[in-house]
Amino acid sequence: MFKFVLGLGLFGLLTSTIYAGMVVTGAFAYLRSRRKNKLNPDYTPPVSLLKPLHGMEPNLEAHLESFFEQDYPCYEILFCARQADDKGLLMAQRVAARHPNIPVRFLTTGEPRYINAKVHSLERMQVAASHDIFIISDSDVRVTPNYIREVVAPFEEEKVGAVTCPYRGVAAGEGLWAMLEAVGMSIEMTSGVLVARMLEGMQFTLGPTMAARRECVERMGGFSLLGSYCADDFVLGNAIYEQGRTVILSDHVIDHMVINMSFMDSIRHQVRWMKSTRFSRPKGHFGTSLTFSVPFGILATVGAAGLGSPELAAVLLGFSVGTRILMGLIVGGGVLEDPDLLRTTLLYPLRDAMGFGFWAASYLSNKVVWRGEVYALAPGGLMRSLSNKAESKRTEPALTA
Repeated sequence: MFKFVLGLGLFGLLTSTIYAGMVVTGAFAYLRSRRKNKLNPDYTPPVSLLKPLHGMEPNLEAHLESFFEQDYPCYEILFCARQADDKGLLMAQRVAARHPNIPVRFLTTGEPRYINAKVHSLERMQVAASHDIFIISDSDVRVTPNYIREVVAPFEEEKVGAVTCPYRGVAAGEGLWAMLEAVGMSIEMTSGVLVARMLEGMQFTLGPTMAARRECVERMGGFSLLGSYCADDFVLGNAIYEQGRTVILSDHVIDHMVINMSFMDSIRHQVRWMKSTRFSRPKGHFGTSLTFSVPFGILATVGAAGLGSPELAAVLLGFSVGTRILMGLIVGGGVLEDPDLLRTTLLYPLRDAMGFGFWAASYLSNKVVWRGEVYALAPGGLMRSLSNKAESKRTEPALTA
């Protein structure tokens, strides 16, 4: 029995170490390309920032303010929510009043016509947008003044159809669960992106920032294509990639705020994240099980200790933790330039152990809870509502200036 446990643990340590090597290789490949990129200060095409909103979130005012403080000559911001009295939309209006020099539009949709309500907002904003480069940004994102300039830079090359940004997870509070979720965003998510970029090139975008040419969105049939999917970011980037366009992982790193403070909220969010990947990229998600190091290190430790080799057990556990610390240092420090690098690095081995649990939980059901409603996921990442709420009568979207 202990021989089997040790063997399984050693196999997992081998596969996870190979994966760690791929992450390090992918990170250095990304850093080399980042050093080669030169920003053209004269390339500043007009940009439409699309910001879907839904209610109030911690520090929303400060996050929205950062989009009004951009060092960029010509851009507009469009905000959209379901109702005109949405608290997030009202906050955006107050922030906009302090920046009268930035063109802004406020839109509403009424009850959304899609399972993914965000898509209805994107449709409304696409129609109202004045410019031909869209930057879609989530409400829980904080940016620096050079954000637009650096995100737009790759579009100078005509073949580029979409740009997305790597991101640091930043806990909105000091709770342990929020910090662990932030570490998962920073290291686990970014590691997977770096390996995918190295092996097959970017074929998807990441939700916190998705930039695209209007012509590419129109060619795929508009944002309505995303309406039935949970992983709208994956579908958008993949649709543009399938047009023969290039998808670029930007040099610009943004802050993605973690607003799930409680244990249960954090767990639900991370399991939903895993389930979304399971249905969007099933083969890759299945292989993810072999990328976690600490769970296999624990298995190997139990096996070695059971066979009477405590020294080997200690070495194997230390090795599993050490590879995660190394990944944390290279991805968190080199790629993301995480200001909380020490905390991120020390917490990542624990998050690695938890990550395997989230991966396993993703196979327990196809149901997810999103903004208080229950959905079922289907192959390809399609969603259908399972909520008992009566279907609301759809209203014609309103448009306000």
